[in-house]
Amino acid sequence: MKKRRSFTPEFKIQVVLELLREEKELNQIAAEHEIAPNVLRNWKKEFLANASSAFDNKKEASFEQERIDYEKKIDQLYNTIGQLTVDVNWLKKKSDQALGHGWEERTGYKGRS
Repeated sequence: MKKRRSFTPEFKIQVVLELLREEKELNQIAAEHEIAPNVLRNWKKEFLANASSAFDNKKEASFEQERIDYEKKIDQLYNTIGQLTVDVNWLKKKSDQALGHGWEERTGYKGRS
């Protein structure tokens, strides 16, 4: 069974730009890169369909919103870690009070200090 090749976006752009320059025939470019002509047609079609996004400011705004959401999530996670640390310390203190100092050794508890 033949393994399917994958191409980087940079390579695809390079080949599509070569097609758009029209210095060589599509079949010639396909043969040089050992790629089926239909694949090159699809890359060109996709490239041209998405070309307007290169000048779209909405994409920047979307990335900015994703960054803000990501930072909020990180802050929430740090707050959760902080709260859990406080809870664990409180439970250890109460365990010492209720079970006596050294309860970890007596019970076989192997938690982090």
